[in-house]
Order: sequence, then structure tokens, then C-alpha cells
Amino acid sequence: MVEGYVAPGFERVREAFAAGLSEELGAGFAAVRDGEVVVDLWGGWADRAQTKPWARETIVPVYSTTKAISAIVMAWLYDRGLLEYEAPTAKLWPEFGVLGKDKVTVAQTLAHMAGVPGFLEPIDPDLWLDPPACAAALAALEPLWEPGTASGYHPLSWGYLAGEMALRASGRSVGAILREEICGPLGIDFQIGTPESEHHRAAEMKKPSRPGDFNEITPPVKAAFFSPWAAPVRGSTQWRRIEIPSANGHGGALAVARLYEVYATGGLIGASRVLSQHAFDALTTRRFMGDDLVLPFNVDWRTGVLGNSNKIYGPNVEAFGHSGAGGSVGFGDSVVGVSVGYVMNKQSHHIMGDPRSLKLIEALYSCL
Repeated sequence: MVEGYVAPGFERVREAFAAGLSEELGAGFAAVRDGEVVVDLWGGWADRAQTKPWARETIVPVYSTTKAISAIVMAWLYDRGLLEYEAPTAKLWPEFGVLGKDKVTVAQTLAHMAGVPGFLEPIDPDLWLDPPACAAALAALEPLWEPGTASGYHPLSWGYLAGEMALRASGRSVGAILREEICGPLGIDFQIGTPESEHHRAAEMKKPSRPGDFNEITPPVKAAFFSPWAAPVRGSTQWRRIEIPSANGHGGALAVARLYEVYATGGLIGASRVLSQHAFDALTTRRFMGDDLVLPFNVDWRTGVLGNSNKIYGPNVEAFGHSGAGGSVGFGDSVVGVSVGYVMNKQSHHIMGDPRSLKLIEALYSCL
């Protein structure tokens, strides 16, 4: 059963959501246009046993869709002069500047160019559950390519690098800044570092039936994804509670759509300016475009968010977005003034461009 709201003229989105619900366990889809919520839909089940309906207050981990939200926080710090995109990461974090990582900039680090997409040598996977220790271990790594010369997606490590930079720049974590400066004041129900009191609202995830389709398993790909220690066990109380700015943001579709408004408006959420135009321009400056060393396709990295060169975030190349493991999506498109959030708990094997979200995005644009 589909619940929620669509504005007049957006009925086709409800029809598409209802038609696609048979492919889901539970899901939500939301869109905001020019500060107005035009779509806020949810349906299906929040648990694998199908006993708990997906509700308005259901939250779900959105995995790497978290990254472009964390990138907004990093841009907020840039806006206030607390970090410099063009300065070496080692200026903020001297321990990082070893083994050839001394010149890679903050912007390049946020664009997956630092050369540390994960651990090639074995670690205890529980290291990922100790952010300070994990950040220190990543800082000590020898890069897998010359930093600054190419991008190689950092699926988990990105968040520990960003988190440590934020902490050293401001004395506050990414999650704390997001909560205190953006989500709290604007009433957005999204957390990086979800308190235990909210865990009962989190939907259960159903893992994909097979892994994503990568090309050759090179050392960067192995370090990022294909080792027994490439990630911790997800879904535990500790995993939800700690902050992983690359991977464990929790929220619903509307929260994602509202945060990605920043990318549709040049820095606004509703009537509130979150980033100056100068900071937004720096956030969305292209840092690398070309074949990624980890992801099996061409990428258009900005400063922690993707440009829409592959057109998986609507038809307009001017959009900016990010996808999360299993299918979640967030993006903002300034051409039509729309931001979108799609979340679900039945994960697919598609690395990006999940057909479920693409059908909903197509339906949305047909209504604009």
C-alpha cells in the first residue's frame, strides 16, 4: 500500500511508485521543487519478515548517499575559513602527509584522489568501528597510486578522512555539525551517528543476491571492496551509533531530498542559506573527470559529490548527486529546481543507476 502525498500534477509519480513497489521490500521517494514538497511517498515493509509496515517515521541507512551530505558539511567549514580546499590535507593533519601523501589537497582527498581506498593488507574489520584508530591507520598507508593523478573510489575510507579533517578544522565532528547547524535548525530528520534511542525506527536491510559487476580485481578494487576486511559488520548498535560520514547516514526519502536541495538551489534549503554562492561554487568545482580506478565507469568528481555526466540523476548534466550501496539516491538539479531522495531496504547489485530509481526519476521529470 502506498502512503504519502503528491502535489497536483505529480500523480504519475504515485502510479510509478505503486507499480514498482512489487520489486521492493520497503521504500520511499520524495521530491522538493523550489522549496515545496511535491512528492513524499512510502510503502512496503520495514522488516524482512514483513510484519512491520514502512511508516512516515521509518529511517534507513543510505550508505554512500551520505557522502554528498557530508560534503555539504565540509563546504560549510570551507565557507567559514576553517579549512582550505586547495591546501594540502597534511596541513590540517600532519600525520597524513607520509609516503607520498604530503601534497594531495583537501579537495583532491574529497574527490577520491588520495590513493587510500581501503586496506590492501589484512586488518581486523572491527577497526572500522573505531573512527580515530581507523583514521590513524589510513593516514599511515602508502597510497596505491600517485595521489592527485587519478580518482579511485574510496567507499568507506572517504568518511574517515573527511571526519578527521572536520574534527581537526573545527573541533567538531561531521555528524555534530550536521545536527547542530543544519538538520536541527531546519527540522530535517537525518543523522550521521544515530543515537540508540532512534534505532527502533531503522528498517532492516535485505542484502543483494549477488555482488556488483566490476571489471578486473586490481589492488585498488580489492582494497576498496573485495577483501574480508573491506567493511565492518553493518547494522549493529555500535555501527549505527558511531559516525561514518561516508556510509552510515540514516534518514527517510524526504530528509535526503531536503538536504540535496543545496545542490538544486546553489546553497539553499527552503528559505535558509546553508552555503554562500562562493562555497557552493567551490563544492561543485570539477576535481577529476575520467575513468575511475575502482568504479567500472567514467566519473565526474566534484568536491565530494558527482556531476551528472552519466545522466543517472535526471536528464540534465547540470545536476549533482550521489548513490548508495543497494540503490539509494540523492540529487539536486538547478535547471528545474528539483531535489530528490530515494531510499529502500531491499538492496540490488547495481553499483549506480538502479532501474527502480531511474523509473521514478523518469516519472518525476515527465510531470515537470
